[in-house]
Amino acid sequence: MTLLKAVRLALTELADPARAASMRSYMKSEMPFLGVTAVPRRAALRKVFAEHRLDSAPEWRRAVLALWREAEYREERYAAIELSAHRFYRSWQTLYTLPMYEEMIVTGAWWDLVDDIAVHRIGTLLRLYPESMRRLVLEWAHDPDLWKRRTAILCQNSFKDRTDVHLLYACIEPSLSDTDFFARKAIGWALREYAKTNPQEVLRYVKHQGLSGLSRREALRNIPGEQVTRDGTSRAPAGPRA
Repeated sequence: MTLLKAVRLALTELADPARAASMRSYMKSEMPFLGVTAVPRRAALRKVFAEHRLDSAPEWRRAVLALWREAEYREERYAAIELSAHRFYRSWQTLYTLPMYEEMIVTGAWWDLVDDIAVHRIGTLLRLYPESMRRLVLEWAHDPDLWKRRTAILCQNSFKDRTDVHLLYACIEPSLSDTDFFARKAIGWALREYAKTNPQEVLRYVKHQGLSGLSRREALRNIPGEQVTRDGTSRAPAGPRA
């Protein structure tokens, strides 16, 4: 049995039609769901991936894209994302994977499919190949495709004190005027993550940039002492009354 068939069989055996409709509705997905939740799905996929080892990087990339392109249910695309990060194939995370991830980002075009790739795949490649990836991420930050721009903004979300702040701001800037919810949310989320490391720098940036109310609220959400109004402006908390 091929890996693709084994994945489909494992997911089908876990299908829960009672959950499927609500999962599809929540995700606003055109693609139907089987109704398989994350914990049993991941357990089943670990077993399938262990039983169907792939012998080369090209074979692995073909398998990921076959799962992705031929998916009939959204869980099959989740499986493709998990296969792309499997520990067996960690050494194959090279610049050769970029066309695969770019296709998944552009055709996935929704947060549940894109964000994991942005943070954990493109982010990994940025760590491994900083010079080449920096150029690519800056190109994506200016791309007409919303999801490539979102990826550029989010790809350093796990970097903490290794965040290239200049790159982060350069990726945010082209989307500052974008009114799309997912662009604005990405800006706020990226800044909120960096604020865990350097809250004063995020405060400085937010106060001097024309961020949307949504982006500002997200950015300042966890900074102690900051209260953010509905219109996105921040203010210091009121002191005790005399």
